Order: sequence, then structure tokens, then C-alpha cells
Amino acid sequence: MVADRDFAVADKALIFTYGTLKRNFSNHPLLQDLMRTGDASFIGTYRTANNYPLVCGPYRVPFLLNLPGSGQPVHGELYSVSARGLVRMDELEGTSRAHYERLPIKLVPDQEEENDDDAPGRLTCAEAYYAHHNYAMELWKKNGKRGLRCYSEKEAIGYVKRKDRPQHLTFLDHIRLFLSD
Repeated sequence: MVADRDFAVADKALIFTYGTLKRNFSNHPLLQDLMRTGDASFIGTYRTANNYPLVCGPYRVPFLLNLPGSGQPVHGELYSVSARGLVRMDELEGTSRAHYERLPIKLVPDQEEENDDDAPGRLTCAEAYYAHHNYAMELWKKNGKRGLRCYSEKEAIGYVKRKDRPQHLTFLDHIRLFLSD
């Protein structure tokens, strides 16, 4: 039996980032700020142990969909985050407003061989911000049931920061409009 690492290590949660929170992307300054205050630390690059869909929604916003077995392994970064840091990340991700849901996910270090997922000691349990279940399946269909391996600079072309989006619409309004197009 594989001994999974807990997604809480020394009162910190392990958070898998796959989109704009990664290094060199628009929301990474939040993690940089959390690292400066001791509320987060970079663990390494990881990928999902199972296939998941990673898609882009309105304004090229990335969404991980909680549809295990669909898509492909998703590559990202793992951070250890304090409870205080999680409050700030949850606010950014809109967990109280049904934008994203923070749920468990199994990961392996990115450099591991594709067929070596079950090697003892390599499986890590963390949490990730998934698209809210209220609209996840519709995002998957809208993207032609095709997902990305990685949210890269190429996929981020056209990304619009929250402050630059129409302010008279909520995030969920933007999603509804994107899905109805």
C-alpha cells in the first residue's frame, strides 16, 4: 500500500496550482506575498496522478474540472500554504461565491515516469481549485471535451485580469455568457 503524504503538513495545506497562480503568471504575486510573510512556500513541480480536464473559459481563465479520468495529466506547481494564506487564496478563487471549489487531488512529482505513478512514497495528496461543479460539465462540453496538459504562456494569450473585465457583470455572469455563446 502506498503511504500518501497528507495534504496538511505541519498545519499547512498543500495546494496544487495549475494556472494563473503559477510562477510568471498574473496571480502569482499573491503567492509571492504569502511567501514573503511565511504563509506559503514552493514545494516543486508536480502533475496530477490521474487524468483531469484543464480548459480555458471566459477571458482565457484556466479551470481544472473535477472529472477524473477525462482529459490528461495536468502539470503545475505545489505550494505549502498556512491557514491564513488559504483565506487569501480562497478569496481570490471565489470559493464562497461558487467560482471554484478547493478539493483533494493526488499528485506525483513532475519528473517521474508516466508509468511509475504508484511507486511508494511518490504519491502526494494535496488540494486544488476546481471549477465549481455547477458549471464544470458545461465548460468541458464548450471546450469540445479536449483539455490541456499545462496552462502555458501560449494558452494565457488573451487572458484578461479581473480588474480589466467589465465590472457590471459578476464572474458567474461572465461564465454564463461564455457558455451561452
